[in-house]
Amino acid sequence: MSDFILIMEDDPFTQQFYSYLFRRTAFEIKVTDNGDEFFQALSEREVALVILDINLKNTYLNDEKVDGVLISQMVKNNEEHANIPVLLVTAYQNKVNGRDLLLESKADDYILKPITDFNELLNKITKLVTV
Repeated sequence: MSDFILIMEDDPFTQQFYSYLFRRTAFEIKVTDNGDEFFQALSEREVALVILDINLKNTYLNDEKVDGVLISQMVKNNEEHANIPVLLVTAYQNKVNGRDLLLESKADDYILKPITDFNELLNKITKLVTV
């Protein structure tokens, strides 16, 4: 079983948070805000979990702006990666302006940010990677 977590996050403070948090776990991580780099890592490594920020202000894939919902759809619609659990990180509740973000993104779970309960995050991660 893989211990590699691939994280898409464009906020430098949150990127540092993930680096600090996962230093204390058995997981290896890669944090990126680049869509092309994300999908390259996804194809090169066995990934245990994908963590996606929904609002990606400066993230592009093939020179087109993307967000976490679209990236999650792309992961889940790809036969090779569809079984990889996806955890969305969002400042919004699941249902926003009539949109059901979990349903639309095909993600497995979500957590609200700011993340203040580190145990909740780690519990969600553990649950998703051991399913």
